Amino acid sequence: MLTLFYILVWQQIAQGLVSLWDGWKWFTTVRRRLTAHSGFYAPRVAVICPCKGSETGLEANLSALVNFDYPTYETFFVVASALDPARMIIDRVSSTAKKPTHLVVAGSPKECGEKVNNLRAGVHEAGDKFDVYVFVDSDARLSRSWLTHLVAPLADPHAGAATTYRWLYPNRGGFASALLSTWNAAITTQLGDHDHNFCWGGGTAIRREVFTKAGILEAWEGAVSDDWAVTAALERAGMRILFVPECLAPTLMDVNPEQLLEFTNRQMILTRVYSPRRWTMAALAHFSYCLTVAFSIFFIFYRMFTGDSWTGILLLAFFVVLLAAGKGAMRAVAIQDLLHEWRSKCESWSWAWIALAPVVPFLFLWNFSISAFERQIRWRGVRYELISETQTRVLSH
Repeated sequence: MLTLFYILVWQQIAQGLVSLWDGWKWFTTVRRRLTAHSGFYAPRVAVICPCKGSETGLEANLSALVNFDYPTYETFFVVASALDPARMIIDRVSSTAKKPTHLVVAGSPKECGEKVNNLRAGVHEAGDKFDVYVFVDSDARLSRSWLTHLVAPLADPHAGAATTYRWLYPNRGGFASALLSTWNAAITTQLGDHDHNFCWGGGTAIRREVFTKAGILEAWEGAVSDDWAVTAALERAGMRILFVPECLAPTLMDVNPEQLLEFTNRQMILTRVYSPRRWTMAALAHFSYCLTVAFSIFFIFYRMFTGDSWTGILLLAFFVVLLAAGKGAMRAVAIQDLLHEWRSKCESWSWAWIALAPVVPFLFLWNFSISAFERQIRWRGVRYELISETQTRVLSH
């Protein structure tokens, strides 16, 4: 049993050191990008924002989209129905906007996700008079310079897309919200200065000619996940996805335990269907960590009851947990520099991003266990069955 303990722990320490090194590279990338000039690339941009329902902070979120300090862009708000509760807020925001805005009614989806259907309608409405499409979510609170920074990397003609990710802040607090924020933070650091990034639908910029060449409209047919479909299309075309950390999207969210599990399970089910290789690699890594921690706890108590020495074993096992917390600390420090306007929120929740980092893999393990067998999800009140990455069945509205 002692031999098994050493095999598991030393393997996990090696894996933890590699992960910590990846976290350090992410941290240095963030610091480097913060001092870099955004450049002067400023093509005509269509900002496309699918909306549904009246959520907390929606008016402030949408107002930010029409107040970027970017010279030439127009905003397309897309709803499935003209009677959507978001319609009144969109009209109010549009009435005071200094940049052109458009309301697009997409209609109900057929054999694809509602968000995907809205995005397709938004792209059709924008047409070919724009050089770049930028896709955003309605629940993020973006800064005035956000659009400038996200579009800038597309000055590189070899770039397929520029993307960022959300940073979740608990709004009122609660353990479930703190755990979700930490869970989400762990995914954020999977993006970086490398060739295996993925697009995030809440913040992705792509040139129109690349959008057409990669066949993204076709990739969206039958899809429920807009961002994974875009990622797959760009990977098939051999195009690089660039991560723009300075554009991390602050998002206020509060969840109860049921909503926490629904959200995290849904993300892993989508990953399982659309990117099985990434899902498998992540599942193995999290299973290894959880197995090591669980066995270590059992073995320490076993040694205590049998009267054998256990303090050295405890310290060695604790190092595994410490490595996970260390990566969480790097994220907490970096995010205070990235989202300096949200510094008070960062200071309030840094403890969670550090202390809960060693716990989050157990939540991931639950998500992987569910997503290994489940193909149904509920998203914005609509239930879907994911037959494959190109086939979706709408079960209920």
